[in-house]
Amino acid sequence: MMYRGIVFAIAFLSVFLVSSHGFAADVASLFSDHMVLQRDARVPIWGTGADGARVRVSFAGQSVSTVCADGVWRLELDPLTASADPQTMTIEIDGRRDIQINDVLVGEVWVGSGQSNMAGNLARYAAKDPELAKLASVETFANMRLLRGGPKPTWTLANQENVGAFSALCFPFGERLQRDLKVPIGLMVGAVGGTPSGYWIPEQHYKDSGICKSAIDEFAKTYDHDKAMKTYQKQLDNWERRVAKAKEDGTKPRGRKPIEPKGPGSSSRGGRIGGLYETYISSMAGYRIRGVLWDQGEGRSGVVGVDQYTMMKALIEAWRKEWGQAEMPFLFVQKTSGGGCAVSNRDPMTAQADPFVDALPDVKTLQVDVAPGREPLDRFMYQRLMHDVDNGWMIPVCDLGSGIHPTNKWAYGNRAAAVALSKVYGMNVPAYGPMFRSYSRDDGKLILEFDCANSGLMVAHSETLQGFAVADKDGQWHWADAKLSTTDGRAAVTVWSADVREPARVCYAFADRRAWANLFNKDGLPALAFIADVD
Repeated sequence: MMYRGIVFAIAFLSVFLVSSHGFAADVASLFSDHMVLQRDARVPIWGTGADGARVRVSFAGQSVSTVCADGVWRLELDPLTASADPQTMTIEIDGRRDIQINDVLVGEVWVGSGQSNMAGNLARYAAKDPELAKLASVETFANMRLLRGGPKPTWTLANQENVGAFSALCFPFGERLQRDLKVPIGLMVGAVGGTPSGYWIPEQHYKDSGICKSAIDEFAKTYDHDKAMKTYQKQLDNWERRVAKAKEDGTKPRGRKPIEPKGPGSSSRGGRIGGLYETYISSMAGYRIRGVLWDQGEGRSGVVGVDQYTMMKALIEAWRKEWGQAEMPFLFVQKTSGGGCAVSNRDPMTAQADPFVDALPDVKTLQVDVAPGREPLDRFMYQRLMHDVDNGWMIPVCDLGSGIHPTNKWAYGNRAAAVALSKVYGMNVPAYGPMFRSYSRDDGKLILEFDCANSGLMVAHSETLQGFAVADKDGQWHWADAKLSTTDGRAAVTVWSADVREPARVCYAFADRRAWANLFNKDGLPALAFIADVD
């Protein structure tokens, strides 16, 4: 399984540089001029060729050879040191110097994928994002290189034209990494708007996934195909009426034509499970990278009976297997976008955050009674995913601005880079707000402690700390009083309610729109929502 992605790319999807003496051997197209190779790790190089052809790759003082077998060849370079000096890789075939790959840098390589918020290009968003516009005005980024996924991927320079057509989210992510790490950065992106996660998982991995099978089997126990068909027929009738009305009005019908249900485990959107992975990602799989930046969620899983949480766990495992990197960092942007206030709207990072709302909503609007794995609010699902997947890191964005397509992509990319710098590279960079860790009791009050609070806790916009609620043993929720406190010298929050003498559960900011919640750490980052049993 480890290098199946490489073999698949070789056999089906890669376009090859043609050697000077025919088809003795060739190299996969993504090994091209302007590429960036991953530093500090063994680097696979591969291609196709006639059986018995001898291939030698020379680069950065190394020379490694192998022999083609079964139509393919593959070898590995020893770990490379980061270098911004352009170098040349030579590939000799049967003793001839047949292929030269020029302008090769060594640094950090990341893959970006997902749907529209990853696919949207920088030129489009720069018009509404002043910080992004600054990047768009730069003539060239000498130590960055770009690659767009597909059947024939090749590297390009990060000049003004190519940057404008590149991902508006992934590019500022990479640009921040380049500034802070001071090494070359290679960015590879394959993303398509409006797509579900099930289209991005390798098809065979989906079929083999135990957690997907379990979810489908459980869903099938209560699935009623006749009922699903009746619902589909009603939706189809409504669609056909909209089409007829739109035709009469000379307009386009709203929405999409409904898809006939095909039962548990099938595609709910009509596309092919694994299809986008095959088209946009498989040709990259196996190219040594540092990690993945993922932005997708609105499209859900796209598979009947498999929720987004389950599909994402399966997808992350599958990509790691395809790359042959079992601990490969996988960063994912929290969904839904925004929903919370920020310490300040004057900071370019948080200029589009929702304004603080002093009045609390009805406590009944909190999304507190939802079974695990069935969350209607993706933001909490992604927090669970971060806790459950080793080396999986959520990008917290509740204070960056709301909407299906937030326009401040520079802020989103920089927040993602902060998480990478902190969690992947081990740098002292603030990346997360307070995260609930533990509790103790004191005469009917709860003393809550938090991770990511070493800088201290703070209350923004008001003298009153708000956003906490407690429930009694009967499940009745009440807004709670709260204040900053300390326990054994550590920053904490004390929570209590006159209506609940002995709380059984506690939550904070557990709602999609949460601009009334105002707990931050002194790095200016908002506390993550949580719910916990405390009985």
